[in-house]
Amino acid sequence: MSARAIISADELSGAERAAVVMLALGEEASKPLWASFDEDELRDVTLAISKLGSVASEVVESLLYDFVMNLSSTGAISGSAASAQRFLRHVLPADRAESILEDIKGPAGKTMWDKLANVNERVLSGYLRNEHPQTVAVILSRIKADHAAKVIGALPPLFAEEVIGRMLHLGPVQKEVLDQIEITLRTEFMAALSRGQDRDPYESMAEIFNSFDRSTERRFMEALEMKNPSAAERIRSLMFVFEDLVRLDGQDMQVLLRHVDKSDLALALKGATPAVAAHFFANLSERASSILRDDIEIMGPVRMKEVDQAQHKIVEIAKKLADDGAIFLSKTDDEELVY
Repeated sequence: MSARAIISADELSGAERAAVVMLALGEEASKPLWASFDEDELRDVTLAISKLGSVASEVVESLLYDFVMNLSSTGAISGSAASAQRFLRHVLPADRAESILEDIKGPAGKTMWDKLANVNERVLSGYLRNEHPQTVAVILSRIKADHAAKVIGALPPLFAEEVIGRMLHLGPVQKEVLDQIEITLRTEFMAALSRGQDRDPYESMAEIFNSFDRSTERRFMEALEMKNPSAAERIRSLMFVFEDLVRLDGQDMQVLLRHVDKSDLALALKGATPAVAAHFFANLSERASSILRDDIEIMGPVRMKEVDQAQHKIVEIAKKLADDGAIFLSKTDDEELVY
């Protein structure tokens, strides 16, 4: 007996609708959603996928549209350390709950400076390189010398030299300034390290939009802008796209370029804005830059879909390098200065 062909969303159960959405999103984009399912939901959706059969493209698009629209109107939810503690201690043995809670709290240590000593130097340097050198000097002067040395070694060379110079001339730091730095580290850096399960649903949706091809992304973003402009703007602000790579400094651009296929780079820059293209060319040798320009020139007309795919590949490489601590990705140009 052949599998049924589904031509209307009305034919589908809730689990089957979820199955269609998960399949349409693909493995990477659907990861945040799979992680949110409980065991029964996982079983139901997986069973629905195995028995789904063929689904008309119009049905798939309709369900994806409903999915995006419904998310934009969903009420906000929030969690807290206290609620996490109550939940874990209720469902798990005490020793197991405490072990997990320690992980949630972030790096071990009684004070903020103790905690920083247990943060990998690449991760810490990735955060600090976007801070003012004076702020970095204050922070590094408060942690153990051996760890500070590793962090300085992982910073961009010119920035590291500036930090060292400021550390040499660092006088007494006002308590108010030190308190503000501790608050910022706790609320921004440490919170980012331990946010794990407390993610904003808009962050999950931004990841999904990042995983769409450009034409699909534009279609759903335009639809969302029509119904909920503020939600669309919030999702867009959380997305990391090819144009955001201009925020990589020279050292990180060099790392990225070593991992990018030259044919993908030529195709990506073929459709890039002048500012983005200039940033890439500025981090290539004169010879490599000349060869790349020639490759782009002789390429001739290309489909926008191919450009989007090449740019998406490079963004995914950049995100993987950032996850590994090899580079630091920033989504904003804002920089708070502390003197």
